[in-house]
Amino acid sequence: MKDADHPEDAMIFVQEPEATPANRPLRPGWKVMVIDDDAGVHEVTRLALGDFEFDGRGLEFLHAYSAAEGEALLRAHPDTAVALVDVVMEHDSAGLELVRTIREVQGNRMIRLILRTGQPGQAPEREVIRQYDINDYKEKSELSAQKLYSTLLTSLRSWRDLMALDANRAGLQRVIHATGEIFQTRDLGRFVQGVLEQLVALLYLERDAMLIKCDSLALRREGGEVLVVAATGSFVALLGTQAVSSLPPHMLEDVATVLRTRQPLLREGEYWGYFQAQGGNENIIHLNSLQPLSRDDANLIQLFLQNVSIAYENTLLHEEIDGTQRDIVYMLGEAIETRSRETGQHVRRVAEYCHLIARGIGLAEREADTLKIAAPLHDFGKIGIPDAVLHKHGSLDEDEWAVMRQHAGIGHEMLSQSRREILQAAALLAGQHHEKWDGSGYPRGLQGEQIHLYGRIGAVADVFDALGSWRSYKEPWPLEAILDYLRQQRGRHFDPAIVDWVLGNVDAMVSVAKKFPDTPQ
Repeated sequence: MKDADHPEDAMIFVQEPEATPANRPLRPGWKVMVIDDDAGVHEVTRLALGDFEFDGRGLEFLHAYSAAEGEALLRAHPDTAVALVDVVMEHDSAGLELVRTIREVQGNRMIRLILRTGQPGQAPEREVIRQYDINDYKEKSELSAQKLYSTLLTSLRSWRDLMALDANRAGLQRVIHATGEIFQTRDLGRFVQGVLEQLVALLYLERDAMLIKCDSLALRREGGEVLVVAATGSFVALLGTQAVSSLPPHMLEDVATVLRTRQPLLREGEYWGYFQAQGGNENIIHLNSLQPLSRDDANLIQLFLQNVSIAYENTLLHEEIDGTQRDIVYMLGEAIETRSRETGQHVRRVAEYCHLIARGIGLAEREADTLKIAAPLHDFGKIGIPDAVLHKHGSLDEDEWAVMRQHAGIGHEMLSQSRREILQAAALLAGQHHEKWDGSGYPRGLQGEQIHLYGRIGAVADVFDALGSWRSYKEPWPLEAILDYLRQQRGRHFDPAIVDWVLGNVDAMVSVAKKFPDTPQ
């Protein structure tokens, strides 16, 4: 990355006009709840704090005139920052009981609770603070406008910091989880989403943040496809779309500027970062804060981007290896089908059917994906079958069938030599996709759940496709005839649960056949 050692030297700072009441962004007020049975207290509190402002935000008052009303209102507004609670309302300890309900029943440990009492003798300060989880205790007579202002300011600052810490903790947990999984799922969007949310919390940023990924070709950098791969706040609607054009014009200009200069851009309240992975992929990160960002903030973000680029490279490398592995497996499967003088699309359709069925009956994505990758090798053993049998037109005689059946054992024998997960799955498929639910299949005569689930899925997928495809010895069957056959063989040839799923999802199966059609014979 250019100037990576001194990012502050390369930072572009944009002078912004001073915010005025007309152009200053509106921010929601801090929620402050007044819980008191005296309407006059509500009015006095509102008047005393009418011009209150903290961190660029005013106040949003919520009013409850009894402990019961307060409890209900807090359930509806769990994001209330501060509650000013009267001790004596419906009865002498109504406020104290409400405090216990808020903390122990509602489980709200974040809200700052300030008890106010006009009868301090009934609830001594020391006893109340010791027994109840409150943050301050004030006598109404001593709570002047200035003291109320100071008390509220301190409480709001405390609530803000607690919420930021909690959000940061949650974000960090997502980052740790995503970091651990990125080498399993290779999900860059999920990884960046967690880190993005952590940065937002860490820097007291607004919830509006996003990461933009652009095409790496120079000729398409400014006018090519732009994809949002991670987002928070109001940008979430753009996630996974090319709808970046819906951003405000000044943001589109900033995107173009950052792509052109390949340098971070810092405005008052906005940060645009840039990094380019070694593979040439260009990425932009945008963070929005209504508080000015310092150079230290920007440098921290830039450090994050450098680390993301490393993770990104690892992801791309894995995708390349995974793609190569899939291609090799498909080519091997297609080579076997070509030798059988059958369409190579058979292996692709069987792989898709296997994945579709596996997910449909509840297998995890990883298992279903493993099965999909392994499925093209289900007939791998045909490599050991003589051409005279493999290419014969018409039905095979008894001796020829005995030879043909050997392909299941041959495939299992060859593939099981590897300890790799995918080849182990392929060995199971090759050796068991001709077994039958009632035990009349081959090569081992397994029955019911003795047959591995991969083999049971593969059996249905293979027959469904074989019946609907041209073969050297037959014409393709119509769909209804295939479905009738599945019904007839339910509980005999096939696992009943798998047949039931296929019969209930025929359109999904047919869509696979349409996606990978046979070459006309």
